[in-house]
Amino acid sequence: MHTFPFVADLTLLLVAAVVVVTVLSRLRLPAVTGLLVAGVLLGPSVLGLVKDHQRVELLAEVGVVLLLFTIGLEFSLTRLQKIGRLVAIAGLLQVGLTIAATFAVCHWLGLPWRQGLFFGFVVSLSSTALVLRGLSERGELDAPHGRFIVGALIFQDLCVVPMVLLTPMLAGQGGGTLEVALALGKAVAVVVVVLGLGRFVLPKLLQAVDAVRSREVFLLGVLGVCAAMAWLTSLAGLSLALGAFLAGVVLADSDYGERALTDVLPVRDVLASVFFISLGLLFDIRVVLERPLAVAGILFGLLAGKGLIATLSAASMRFPARAAWLAGAGLAQFGEFGFVLLRQGHSLGLCDTETLQLVLAPGVLSMILTPLVIGLAPRITAGEKLLAPLERLLGVTGADEAAPELAERSDHIVVVGLGTAGELLARSLQTAEVPWVGLELNAARVEMARGRGAPVYYGDITSAEARHHLGVARAKAVVLLINDPSAAMRTTAVLRAAHPHLRIIVRCKYFLDRAELQRRGADHVIVEEWEAGVQTVLSLHRWLGTDEAVARNCVQQARQRLGMDDGHSVKYS
Repeated sequence: MHTFPFVADLTLLLVAAVVVVTVLSRLRLPAVTGLLVAGVLLGPSVLGLVKDHQRVELLAEVGVVLLLFTIGLEFSLTRLQKIGRLVAIAGLLQVGLTIAATFAVCHWLGLPWRQGLFFGFVVSLSSTALVLRGLSERGELDAPHGRFIVGALIFQDLCVVPMVLLTPMLAGQGGGTLEVALALGKAVAVVVVVLGLGRFVLPKLLQAVDAVRSREVFLLGVLGVCAAMAWLTSLAGLSLALGAFLAGVVLADSDYGERALTDVLPVRDVLASVFFISLGLLFDIRVVLERPLAVAGILFGLLAGKGLIATLSAASMRFPARAAWLAGAGLAQFGEFGFVLLRQGHSLGLCDTETLQLVLAPGVLSMILTPLVIGLAPRITAGEKLLAPLERLLGVTGADEAAPELAERSDHIVVVGLGTAGELLARSLQTAEVPWVGLELNAARVEMARGRGAPVYYGDITSAEARHHLGVARAKAVVLLINDPSAAMRTTAVLRAAHPHLRIIVRCKYFLDRAELQRRGADHVIVEEWEAGVQTVLSLHRWLGTDEAVARNCVQQARQRLGMDDGHSVKYS
């Protein structure tokens, strides 16, 4: 009977991952950290139980492709176009400054300029899979820092192509400038073809697949589309993951986006977990024991140096101190494509085996620490305070600055967050002639609103100066409509501590967050998933022609059962 060693390896990986994640979850550590630690334990430098690394890495690469595909499904092409400026500017600043800083450090260490530029390429890349998964789980993709991070990561993925093409030239091999230019042109053409196929061919293809009325066939069709798009981009030297991301982005605009996301998630979660375990397998603890100071120095450079550069890049784009601080924390790690470049440079002679391992060890450590850093960053206010003076250079009228029109305002509504919901609320207050003032952390949005004559200011509601100039102490209520869940929690607590009698209304996404927001001082919490459910119930019963009073009674009973009947509930009619 045939034996399959890879099955044994895969079994070990999955069992170890479950055990380690379960144990670390009791310490309230993220699941991703547990997966990385499981990989370290099974790796060659600790227990050495996994033998078939190549097949594990192949499964891991498939996991990355599916992970980026599902993240693309959470973005639509329309939504991606809105952050096009961020992709270009944020990415150029973060990548360019990181390459320059790394090159300067390498020159100071006496390395040749070719190696300095190569290591600049390697260090400038962050972990797209790790960071986007973390932002998605925390519901922060639409937060100010989330938009900057997404823009920078997309730009980094696009930069992988020229970096891969330039690496042989840095090693004294490969073609000249014309060959690189032709390869880049081919890459751009393939991206255009992928987007074109996705926009005009994909919907008709999925419509035909859906007509079969088989969930299995639909899932196979979606996975086939993902694989085909990834393969097309790989032909141009682009990463498989970028092609999968673009496929997801285009599919998100179709009628099948939500269904595809739901069907693919279970497969993605399994294979993406294998990817994170495979990163742990790369870690060699012997390098840490033999050269602890060098490893610590490189790790510090990644977490502190790279994080600082990303923070300053965000601040220079007029992001507020909090968003810039969180953006730096989110991008301060090694990237999976950095491993690809590092191995390519090693095979071309740009770095020896000792240097390869010396960079890999702190790189994997930075990725292991990333979930912890992202989780702790919102609780550390020292970074925001240090960055606060830079906000004076943003060139937008801030709420920290005295405004004559706000000096005597009272009994007004303070709207924090002028996104879709905030804009709708602001317009309704304007129509009803209710005095109001808005506060927003998106500088471009503030400029647009003030251009229309709206009383909107740039600033952070947790700032005492901002609250003073907005007249929060004299306000009738503050409505928090921000997309950063952790910021909403913190802001609610700050407002309640500073203004015990102020009415605070907060929007949150999930019902599970409601109790914590109330504990922190919110008077009324509007839960998005609850309100969406209520509207679905009522709309369906109206369409069915059943007695709407029965539906409203069911909604009211559910509200009372969940403890949501606080006397200020919205009446649906």
